Amino acid sequence: MAGGWTRDGAVQDQIDDTVMDAVIGARARLPAGEGSLHCEECGEEIPERRRLALPGARTCVACQSERDGKRVAAGINRRGSKDSQLR
Repeated sequence: MAGGWTRDGAVQDQIDDTVMDAVIGARARLPAGEGSLHCEECGEEIPERRRLALPGARTCVACQSERDGKRVAAGINRRGSKDSQLR
C-alpha cells in the first residue's frame, strides 16, 4: 500500500533495505582470520565448541558479551520515512 507520491511497494523496499543494511553490518563485525585458543581479554581458554561455531573467535563468551553490551548503535537512518525523520 502506497500513499500519495510513493509507488506501490515503496514501504516494503525501505524495510528490505534496512534489514539488508543490518545483515551487512552484522557480517562485517564477525571475526575474520585465525582465532585464538585463549581469550584476548581475560586469558581464559576459549571452549572448542565456540571456536568451531565461530571461526576467528578471539574472546570467550563472557568477555564478548561484555563487549556487546557496551556497543552503541549509532548512525543515521538515511532510508527513513518522512514520519521517522520528524521525530
